[in-house]
Amino acid sequence: MTTSSNSPDVAVIGAGVFGAWIAYLLRQSGQSVALFDAHGAGHTRASSGGESRLIRMGYGDAELYTRWAAQSLTSWTALFTAKQQPLLHGTGVLWLARPDDAQMRATLVTLQRLKIQFERLDGDELVRRYPQMRLDDMAWGVLEPESGVLMARRAVQTVVDAAIALGVEYRIADVMPPTDAHWPSLATTDGERVSADTYVFACGGWLPKVFPRLLGERIILTRQEVFYFGCPAGNRNFAPPQLPAWIDFGKEVYGMPDLAGRGLKVGIDRHGPSFDPDTDDRHVSPEQLRMARDFLQLRFPSLGDAPLLETRVCQYENTSNGDFLIDRHPNYANVWLVGGGSGHGFKHGPAVGEYVAKRIVDGGPVSSRFALASKATVQQRTVF
Repeated sequence: MTTSSNSPDVAVIGAGVFGAWIAYLLRQSGQSVALFDAHGAGHTRASSGGESRLIRMGYGDAELYTRWAAQSLTSWTALFTAKQQPLLHGTGVLWLARPDDAQMRATLVTLQRLKIQFERLDGDELVRRYPQMRLDDMAWGVLEPESGVLMARRAVQTVVDAAIALGVEYRIADVMPPTDAHWPSLATTDGERVSADTYVFACGGWLPKVFPRLLGERIILTRQEVFYFGCPAGNRNFAPPQLPAWIDFGKEVYGMPDLAGRGLKVGIDRHGPSFDPDTDDRHVSPEQLRMARDFLQLRFPSLGDAPLLETRVCQYENTSNGDFLIDRHPNYANVWLVGGGSGHGFKHGPAVGEYVAKRIVDGGPVSSRFALASKATVQQRTVF
């Protein structure tokens, strides 16, 4: 086994959205950083892969996540502007609400308190403004006009490119699970050993594989399916600005307008069966396709028989309740565990990166919300 001449201050394992932003912001703070990923930034198996992710502010009464989403939107915008990459689509995000929708009422209170722009739309206004949607069963809605869609895969690659430009060493290499009693170094599968003062494991769905005893039951991977349906030729009713991104919280379905000619995206937000990111099949199931088509018949009846253009099977990697995991390893002070972000974590990449970087550089406690000790082994979702 060879020993690398590279001995960075911090080695970050995982070049998804969390790892990329952590590496980028650590380098901005003056740390030397090496960033590793087994398949490359934005690769198909990653939770950060895929074409698009929502960025929205609504989180009920979970004010921290609303603050982080707003902070992250500013950071994403600044990066894309600096790199001249048009990877944020300001489509707006429309929430659909039932009469007694406690989650949405709590969201309104939080948005008002934090002075985040929104419009409250009654049922008649929803029907008038979005005639391409069937919304006569909706009591009201909330439109976040400044929210929208991030082009995920390319966004992650842009962060990594920015980090490299600052001097981060980026390597496509498979880091082996650590076995040393103390971690002065880590090995890669090609026989290299890399030493660092601090190690950050932000490897998404592979966290339970790297730390099976510690995280095998605390990071829960589920199969999630996404569908793109074709829109009528010459018809712009399903593209922005006529149609925003939208979330039907009661149906556990979200979607995005036709962006870059990809078609109308329909995502099932209900947690699926358990999933292995390395070995499981990534063809969509007939059951989920039927669910997506039933939803089209309900909300977009003119697209009920629309052709299926594209599908994607990805994974969520959540903690028991949906809060992130951001904590030191219980036995090794120089090892950080960062994950549990899927389903809502992509948008928060900049805020997570800043939070972790500050604690590595300046020290300080970790919020109990993110602590390993708060992670249970049974799913009871409270963060949406």
